Amino acid sequence: LEVLHAGKPQLVVDRLVGRNGHRINYRHIIWSLVRKPGAFAQYRYREDLFPSLVFRQAYDELQRVHEGRAADVEYLRILHLAASTLEAQVEQVLARLLAEGGLRGAEQVKALVAPARPEVPELAQPEVDLSSYDALLVEQREVAS
Repeated sequence: LEVLHAGKPQLVVDRLVGRNGHRINYRHIIWSLVRKPGAFAQYRYREDLFPSLVFRQAYDELQRVHEGRAADVEYLRILHLAASTLEAQVEQVLARLLAEGGLRGAEQVKALVAPARPEVPELAQPEVDLSSYDALLVEQREVAS
């Protein structure tokens, strides 16, 4: 499907083929799933919540490291991070951690994805000198008289 404006494509969406075709974008539902992580295990379209093979591998690794629902919670936090920041950056970090065999949880991924907060320098407040402004007011009153 194409949406055109003035003859230029604005949006191109692949047509879903087959019976019961569906496409779920995890960004649309991740905030609900984070609040109710128990729903992830029985979610009908759960396979759509793995944006790439790396995310699926990360989930499998979390299943190995954590027990049951804790793995789901950690994966949903990682998916929330991907929706809140850049999915590609999260995917790169996951691939690196999987290659090193060190994926343990969402906080670990967040520490590597989120940039460090820059320090805000303390600035001295300069003295405000309004004498030049006051001089203009006095001059204006003299001209008006």
